[in-house]
Amino acid sequence: MAILSIIIPAYNEEQFIEELLQRVIAVDLHSLFYEKEIIVIDDGSTDHTAKKIRAFQQKHKSAIHFFFHSVNKGKGTAIRTGIAKATGNIILIQDADLEYDPQEYLRILAPFSDPAVSVVYGTRYLSVQDVDKKSLVLSRKYKKSYLLAYFAGRILTWTTNFIYGAHITDEATCYKAFRASILKSLPLHCTGFEFCPEVTAKVLKRGYKIVEVPISYDPRTYDEGKKINYKDGFEALWILLKYRFMD
Repeated sequence: MAILSIIIPAYNEEQFIEELLQRVIAVDLHSLFYEKEIIVIDDGSTDHTAKKIRAFQQKHKSAIHFFFHSVNKGKGTAIRTGIAKATGNIILIQDADLEYDPQEYLRILAPFSDPAVSVVYGTRYLSVQDVDKKSLVLSRKYKKSYLLAYFAGRILTWTTNFIYGAHITDEATCYKAFRASILKSLPLHCTGFEFCPEVTAKVLKRGYKIVEVPISYDPRTYDEGKKINYKDGFEALWILLKYRFMD
């Protein structure tokens, strides 16, 4: 049976982390012949996130592998810690909030039944009902706080497609899954939110096709703990340009 390594970077997520972990544990992957390896990295949280992860780990014993950064090093560093610890065949990134639904792991894993598939992204921009029409799911009215991120995501996706000759719809999605051998081979340098553009640039530059599957999305507001901002958008744009010519 294959193993899906789920990497969960967490920083000051005491409000959501227990519910998120419960949802991840509840996902049954046996129909696709996968088991779960859940790797949680607390990135130096200053609230009770680490305490709640440890309590959850004690309750569920070996189901959770927990690692702790003594100081905040950034989301990208936490993800790289998780990649180094992962032992699964497929590695998937899961944010610690509740914006993405773990039940959709099944949808993301399905394309990997084809040995030629190396990378799968869950896109928020394709309709679950009709992928071919490519209806803009996120063009529907969401919370006001998401407007800036929406337009930033469109710009980043367009830039990715233009400079790397790709045909994806959602560069900034959290749900990115990779064959472990490929992800572990990439020389990642990210420390913060720039993981997404860096890993996207490097898989495309190496000739891997990104397969997309439609997913749902429930954005949270900044009051609820959303952390990414316009500065991260500018940095992501720079990273896409930078790694077109560097490695």
